[in-house]
Amino acid sequence: MSRTVTIDVVSDAVCPWCFIGKKKLDMAMAAMPDIIFDVRWRPYQLDATIPPGGMPRREYMARKFGEDRLPAIHDKLREAGRDVGLAFEFDKIAVSPNTLDAHRLIRWAQSTGAQHAVVERLFRMFFLEGRDIGDAATLTEAAVDAGMEKAVVERLLSGDADADAVREEIAVAQRLGVTGVPFFIFDGRIGVSGAQPPEILQQAIVQSLESQEGEV
Repeated sequence: MSRTVTIDVVSDAVCPWCFIGKKKLDMAMAAMPDIIFDVRWRPYQLDATIPPGGMPRREYMARKFGEDRLPAIHDKLREAGRDVGLAFEFDKIAVSPNTLDAHRLIRWAQSTGAQHAVVERLFRMFFLEGRDIGDAATLTEAAVDAGMEKAVVERLLSGDADADAVREEIAVAQRLGVTGVPFFIFDGRIGVSGAQPPEILQQAIVQSLESQEGEV
């Protein structure tokens, strides 16, 4: 009989370590083909103060990290990305977006079974293509690429549907002690912080399965 593990991933669509973490989670799950995984992507905003239209990327990053530190930060991320098959294109990114609408889209994608695909597409758009994922047209394109209905997504994005629900979910994560992302929660009981190696994520999966057996 197949066993199921639920994985909640607290993440932000503009977090490079979250993209790396997703790739490592994908690797961990692929190494355990006999397990059924229910992956649910949960929202987090690294900076909710960014205005809805976003900010110039270079100016924002320089102010946040310091102009002198950025090359070293990007070099470290590029090296970590290469280890999981990612070629970050930081120089292509012109806008640092507010990710509230991206998280609304990810939330809607869960009910259609497209959530994992939407998350992957948003990461690729931002980090590999330099696209503005705060832009409604870009978000709609990501949704359609993942198999969602264009008209439905356009209608939802034009209003403020689920904006408060996303903010409350972020607040819940913060109350639970999540201060950085990615943060993985296995079966609601085992937490793993950071873009850990696939082997560490596999250990958490095994621990979850052992806990399930202990409850039988």
